[in-house]
Amino acid sequence: MSKQTAASSSAAGADEKGSAGVIDAPAEADRKTLTRDRDTAKEQQRNRLSGLDNETVIGLYRQMLLIRRFEEKAAEAYSAGKIGGFCHLYIGQEAVAVGAISAIRKDDYVLASYREHGHALAKGMSAESIMAELFGKATGCSKGKGGSMHMFDREVNLLGGHAIVGGQIPLATGTAFASKYQGTDQVTLCFFGEAAVNQGAFHESLNMAQLWKVPCIYICENNQYGMGTSLERAMSLRDIAQKACAYEMASEFVDGMDVLAVREATQRAVERGRKDYLPTLLEVRTYRFMGHSMSDPGNYRTRAEIEKYQERDPIKLFSATLKEEGIVDDQQLEQIDHEVREEVERAVRFADESPAPAAEELYTEIYANPIKPNQNKAQ
Repeated sequence: MSKQTAASSSAAGADEKGSAGVIDAPAEADRKTLTRDRDTAKEQQRNRLSGLDNETVIGLYRQMLLIRRFEEKAAEAYSAGKIGGFCHLYIGQEAVAVGAISAIRKDDYVLASYREHGHALAKGMSAESIMAELFGKATGCSKGKGGSMHMFDREVNLLGGHAIVGGQIPLATGTAFASKYQGTDQVTLCFFGEAAVNQGAFHESLNMAQLWKVPCIYICENNQYGMGTSLERAMSLRDIAQKACAYEMASEFVDGMDVLAVREATQRAVERGRKDYLPTLLEVRTYRFMGHSMSDPGNYRTRAEIEKYQERDPIKLFSATLKEEGIVDDQQLEQIDHEVREEVERAVRFADESPAPAAEELYTEIYANPIKPNQNKAQ
């Protein structure tokens, strides 16, 4: 089987490592290199625009911007005490979910980890239902009982939000097997972080998927940190795409800061899945601009390191490319930003005004047979 595993070096400059295993802060003299890398990325992105209509590319930009503004507002609400529990933001990684999910149909399946607000929006869930879930309200997609890590919507085939690291990987494998068993051409996208690759469930699932030929696309969002631990300190073979070789599975290394690169790689994997029921492993190199969660101060990274990757901000990169190609102008970008901010504000108002779950909801959706507390007490 032909492999599409690419070289391990990242276009985002992820292979510039210090002796401590943390990405070095760029020196001032390296600013020219950063500018050259950014210009190269823009040129590659311009080449990928060929064959795409303006409506599609503007839609991709708007979707990424919606996720960014939604997450910014979620951070604000969390700081104000309106969101409880854990809250993992997707800021910086928007191109991965938007690019990948734009390559599938509505009836295809998506499973993700606990950093899934962006995937939920990209799959078609409303900002209102997601924000209400974050607020713990009855109008949330999981009736306010799941919170940040457990978004779910059967109508658009988003099957979670999973809090257990790597827990969604075998579930996605089973979902893809069900599609093959039922004779459909649906595919399943399974998103997870690079830390999940060290879990046994990852290897068991990839072995089974290739052995049984199931249409599951495993998308490793490699943001280079598992909580506060850098990839170099936790993984002996850091080229994750190469791990597919152990299972004779097709794989690719993808620039996760380029929404069109992610879209194209996913399209190739989708074609493989629909046509031949074959799985694919995509290592998508990206970077989160925020801490692991809202409670993480991120002391293990330098400000200079973060700023280095912000030079490749996927939203800024894409908007610059669209402007240079004459697809949008500053006025259109401002209008899109205005519309997106209004949508997010409506979601916040909806969540604020929604009721909390009734006390009886404590007993629902726990067992197949409903719990009747009063009846049990009488017995």
